[in-house]
Amino acid sequence: MKNTVRDSSASLLLGLFSSAALAAFFLCFLLYLLWRLSFSASPHREPRRAGLEDEEGFVDILEERRRSTDLGHALRTFNPHPYKGASPCSMAELNKAVLESQYLRYVVKEIARDTGSSEEEVREDACGILEEMSQNLQMSCIRLMAYTFTKVFKRLFSNIFVNMEGLNKLQQAIQDSPVILMPNHRSYVDFLVISYILFTYDIPVPVIAAGIPLAGMKIVGEILRRSGAFFIRRAIGSDRLYWAVLSEYVKAIVRRGYAPLEFYVEGYRSRTLKSLKPKLGMMHMVLEPYFKGEVFDITLVPISISYDRLLEESLLAQELLGVPKPKESTMGLLKASKVLQEDYGSMHVNFGRPLSVRALCQGKINHSQYNLIPRDLPQKPTAEAQACVNWLSHLMVRIQEEGSLISPWSLMACLLLQAPITVLTEDGLVWHQLTEKTIWLKKLVLDFGAHLNWPGQVPDSDVMLSSLALHHSVVNRKGGRVYLVQEKEPARKHPVSPEEGVHITAAAVLMLASYRNQSLHVFVRPALLATAMHITKSSQRDELFTFFCFLQDVFSFEFIFIPDESSQDFQEACFLLKKCGALHITTQKVTVSEAGMEVLSFLQALLQPFIDSYQVMFNYLSEEGVHMLTEREFLPTVRNLASKLIMSGDLGTYEALSSDTQKNVLSALRSLEAVTKLSGSKENEYKVNTEAVRRIGDILSGKIPPQMLRTTPDARL
Repeated sequence: MKNTVRDSSASLLLGLFSSAALAAFFLCFLLYLLWRLSFSASPHREPRRAGLEDEEGFVDILEERRRSTDLGHALRTFNPHPYKGASPCSMAELNKAVLESQYLRYVVKEIARDTGSSEEEVREDACGILEEMSQNLQMSCIRLMAYTFTKVFKRLFSNIFVNMEGLNKLQQAIQDSPVILMPNHRSYVDFLVISYILFTYDIPVPVIAAGIPLAGMKIVGEILRRSGAFFIRRAIGSDRLYWAVLSEYVKAIVRRGYAPLEFYVEGYRSRTLKSLKPKLGMMHMVLEPYFKGEVFDITLVPISISYDRLLEESLLAQELLGVPKPKESTMGLLKASKVLQEDYGSMHVNFGRPLSVRALCQGKINHSQYNLIPRDLPQKPTAEAQACVNWLSHLMVRIQEEGSLISPWSLMACLLLQAPITVLTEDGLVWHQLTEKTIWLKKLVLDFGAHLNWPGQVPDSDVMLSSLALHHSVVNRKGGRVYLVQEKEPARKHPVSPEEGVHITAAAVLMLASYRNQSLHVFVRPALLATAMHITKSSQRDELFTFFCFLQDVFSFEFIFIPDESSQDFQEACFLLKKCGALHITTQKVTVSEAGMEVLSFLQALLQPFIDSYQVMFNYLSEEGVHMLTEREFLPTVRNLASKLIMSGDLGTYEALSSDTQKNVLSALRSLEAVTKLSGSKENEYKVNTEAVRRIGDILSGKIPPQMLRTTPDARL
């Protein structure tokens, strides 16, 4: 029989912390935060909205919290049902299992032999790494966080919607096999919201992979560790011992299955609100116990977290423009408590259908190869395993995208960014034109099968006015027109220079672009086809497919495409554009219908800022005679070039100033073998094939016809 966890308030206070000094620090921190909460002006909240969220099975978990006491929720009975009745595992027990594993012992011996150090010294280093890394999940701290987050969430959000069907399936899956929770990552709020939801519904709370900077935050780092976070260095490089400790630690969590493991397959928080190309290291570690037959199955649960408005919207835009990211610190967190005075609308947390790794990998993995070497010895992943992990990682991100909810504001942002910047900053966009076009776009999104967070039983005009009011930091409405909000000129003796003016406008544009990016995954495949038709002027299906594949190669780091599925992506684009009545499609030809130009023009304009931004960098790399460069030199040089082009009127998009776009160009050129990273270079030095870069730019501009391209979908130019 499962043991029911019942903690009285007295036992909670007695067992909360191991030392009086640490307890005092925690108490002071909590009291300060609650004091700030009590004195923050409560922002105006829209009433709870009925409509699509209810129809799709979403429940507002804050509704119950507003009817009951926060302390009662934190001290409630917690009765989870773990994997096959697995007993809780303390930090000491888990760390001991890692350090005494045959795998780590073997690696320690190898490193000692190769470096000339003693095994005892290497083992001490491993202990230090593990101590820095390991989580110390404690129920008492989860209760403390539940109390604190209830206060914070009720202040920040009008609703937090959770789909109950997904939660019920997760609850069952956790009892059947080790579970890996894989949320997308858009905000710092993501970090513990999953734990808060699982605690609320009696589901075992997860242990969570987190970046090491969070561990250095006084008090907060320890709170996170005791809430289940384990901390990973951002730059591991070729540190064999660190890789070995981390790998064995993750695999031990998966094998024991005493708690779900949560990590971000994208690697880090997206600063553009677009999905990032997945990082494969953690995924390899998570799946290895299944590949080696140490567990019968593993369950992957993709989770889509969607925000009406992001807490960090302004900070992210500044980071993209090269402003250094503020260091994570407890004092910075306390200073940031002013965000509690703002309204951030609703959050949707959509738990996807649990997916069996065993079923997904059927026919993709040959387990017999793992019988040739003892399980405890290090093994280099086979090409087969690497391909499988890569495919699974991209699949998870695509499912995250499909599970996200598109807000009215994201549709409005798509349309606002297609207006000339002079209109948005000087003349303003006519409000009724924006609303009419948004209603048109709403229908297109629904035709494309997306999940739309559009409140039912509310007039469309009221929905859009509410969205505009929520995003008052980005745009405002005056005299029947909508204007882009720009940072006010600070008090200074001299006026803003043209360069500073570009930066100020760019920050506002990138904030707006981030909300547009939340819906790009819905449009990107039809938009690639619309762009292929626009650039090639061809109606031949095979030529359009060839150019479609070329565009996927060029934008492979900008958008998520599952490997080796270009044909399926092209078919999806054709199907959606035929479904909405934009195209007539036969086995040989693709032609535009009478009503199709409006749809194709919108889709082509959606990708134009990316094309223009990439061409700026292609032109720089091919026309300036650049043969060698470093990333540190490339980013500011290209940003300065783009700023000059904007000031001269030769460039109409500010997105070329984004450091993420610039890095994506370099990554794409490396993938296309037009740029080569020099091995052993400490400065990330690259060698540029000028002719190859120029050819890519010429193809993208339509100077080279599609007939001259290779016809194989996966060919690299």
